[in-house]
Amino acid sequence: MATCEELAKQKTDDDDDSDVIVPREDVHAFCMRCLQKVGAVTEHAEAMAELIVAADYRGFYSHGLNRLDFYMEDLRSGQVISKPEVNPAIVKETVATALVDGNNLMGPVVGTFAMDLAIRKAKQAGIGWVSVKGSNHFGIAGWYSMRAMEQELITALGTNPISVAAPADDGDSFVLDMATTVVALGKVEIKHTLQQPLPSGWSLDKDGRPTTDIEKAMTSVALYPLGGAEETSGYKGYGLAMMVEVFCSILSGATATPFGRMWGRDTEPGGANLGHCFVALDPQVFAPGFTDRLSELLNHCRNLPPAEGESEVLVPGDPERQHVKKCDALGGIPYEQNQIQWAHNLAEKNGLAPLVRLSG
Repeated sequence: MATCEELAKQKTDDDDDSDVIVPREDVHAFCMRCLQKVGAVTEHAEAMAELIVAADYRGFYSHGLNRLDFYMEDLRSGQVISKPEVNPAIVKETVATALVDGNNLMGPVVGTFAMDLAIRKAKQAGIGWVSVKGSNHFGIAGWYSMRAMEQELITALGTNPISVAAPADDGDSFVLDMATTVVALGKVEIKHTLQQPLPSGWSLDKDGRPTTDIEKAMTSVALYPLGGAEETSGYKGYGLAMMVEVFCSILSGATATPFGRMWGRDTEPGGANLGHCFVALDPQVFAPGFTDRLSELLNHCRNLPPAEGESEVLVPGDPERQHVKKCDALGGIPYEQNQIQWAHNLAEKNGLAPLVRLSG
């Protein structure tokens, strides 16, 4: 599977003849079958399935279907719970802030609760700041920031990735969704699934040495910080990651990342106790004309001369919008054959109907 940037640069859909186009509703139904098979209640499975589909639809393949087996194993092993009587709980709150305990539920269940709470507070007080503990991996951060942006709010949030979304005029928007490492771990996993070479500058081995060996990278799970090595300002990505840690785990009382279990790999019982931070801000409590000024900035950047070899200048959110348009034109989400085979194997292992029927 290509990254959203690579997909955005493809000139025609003819380039994707080898891809399998799967309608979004079929991907959603497959996720529901898989999650409910391992004990997810319908409401919780819906939240997770919606997020997985949204990730692939927007081109974040590293955080979509690719993650499904990890979520299933967490539920199967009991490391993550899904019970109709258990919900996220507000531990402490003021008119503009709240501390939420996710009670070890699936990340999207907790994240949606916390984001919606921040939205309500922002509409009442102008700002809503919600800190979360007791959560789990919650998928693409942009899914939550866009949830608030659709209600004309500015949002910022983090877990280790950072996402900021803000509305502009005529349905336009600024949507930043980025890791504080050079790439997200999911992109390394995608390379492993597709048996593709690992680019230099992504990963380190267990001894902290640069590596392009995909097996060593999968073992170490060590990624360069944003910026790479010290000579290329990697310390800035390191600083950003620690900043997010302060707002997410230190502020909420969650387990800081270096001390937590390694998601998808550690099988010891007990929750991950991940922390999140959700901030919603109403631009109307500040200077009028926010969306007009943001539109002016976005269009200015888009109209700049592109770098040599490039056809256009994009702003955060443009590659994802292009991928969404491509999916709509194709009538579904394009998946590479290896990913379809992987989904088929997952279904077969769990005694479920497959995502698509394989020929032959």
